[in-house]
Amino acid sequence: MNEKCIDISKLNEALSLLNEQLFLEGAESVHLVVCGGSALIATGLVPRTTQDVDVVALMDDGILKDPAPFPEKLVRAAKTTADLLNLPEDWLNSGPADLFRMGLPDGFVERLQKKIVGECLVMHFVSRTDQIHFKLYASVDRGGYHVTDLKALNPTAEDLFIAAKWCMTQDVSEGFLYLLKDFLRVFGFENVAERL
Repeated sequence: MNEKCIDISKLNEALSLLNEQLFLEGAESVHLVVCGGSALIATGLVPRTTQDVDVVALMDDGILKDPAPFPEKLVRAAKTTADLLNLPEDWLNSGPADLFRMGLPDGFVERLQKKIVGECLVMHFVSRTDQIHFKLYASVDRGGYHVTDLKALNPTAEDLFIAAKWCMTQDVSEGFLYLLKDFLRVFGFENVAERL
């Protein structure tokens, strides 16, 4: 395994160290809302490795906030963690911030899975339902491992229909709708494509 790949034990080690570094920085408790591969690993939905931890939002008193830019103390704590564990520089990133800005699926917050790492770090991992939404969107947009993840989540026709309706709010173009329907047909869900 590539030493920069993050599996469940490396993820737990990184989050624990990040909590320690936040404590040393004198940071208030940081709540990270995480999607993507690291959330799939942490929740046991898909056993695989990842390159990073994708933060889709920050949470403050139960309210979701734009994750970018990260607070300074979090940036410093993440950099120290990366240096100590030989992780990629951007191992903790706000790459999916646009998903937050465009509008998350209905019921998103209620479905989050909370994990208290320590006194300075609380993780909120995205649920299977919302991973299906995000992975369908990414599969149509970028393909590759997102399609593999979507298959591993074993969505039903209804899961995909609800996810597809949300995807259409993220990209309202005719071109995207065409690609979405085409993807669903190839993915074996022509009945869902016909309902859109």
